[in-house]
Amino acid sequence: MKEKESQLIERAKNGDTKAFEELMKRHQAKIYNLGLRLLGNSQDAADLLQETFIKAYESLQSFEGKSSFSTWLYRIATNFALMKLRKEKKNKVSLEELKEISDTKYKSRISDWSENPYAHLKNEELRELLENAINSLPPKYKSVFILHDVEGLPLAKVSEILSLSIPAVKSRVHRSRLYLREKLEKYFQNKGGF
Repeated sequence: MKEKESQLIERAKNGDTKAFEELMKRHQAKIYNLGLRLLGNSQDAADLLQETFIKAYESLQSFEGKSSFSTWLYRIATNFALMKLRKEKKNKVSLEELKEISDTKYKSRISDWSENPYAHLKNEELRELLENAINSLPPKYKSVFILHDVEGLPLAKVSEILSLSIPAVKSRVHRSRLYLREKLEKYFQNKGGF
């Protein structure tokens, strides 16, 4: 039987490293995937995962349980990712990185339901365009879009993670969608859609 997370947190706060390792195992995939989506490549996502868990370990005593442990980790990871994006002003991703991302994570997101090679080519083209558009979002919009629309977190949880009001989150989600719609609209006008 799985031990309750609250029990693991208390044990970890009391110096039990095995309990902290268990907490890491439970959350590492979500934090890594968040990093992959926010930062755009596996190396930065791995670094973000490591930085997040180091910071969580160092700050564990300050975790008061006012939010869930996963929300607290998301907040740490998102803050590190936003700092990195601001520092590097990262708006462009190489084609090799996009291929790596699409091959590892996003391949299951966009399904090819036909045997038609032309349709497959259009799916690949659209996936690349969408990833480029998401990666070109300004960091404050990208983080909200990834957390809400990609990760599927509710507005209230995104609000809590980013320390924003719910109306601010709604506004940023709306603006990010408008930005992406504008980017993708050009594609569909030129290609005539599917």
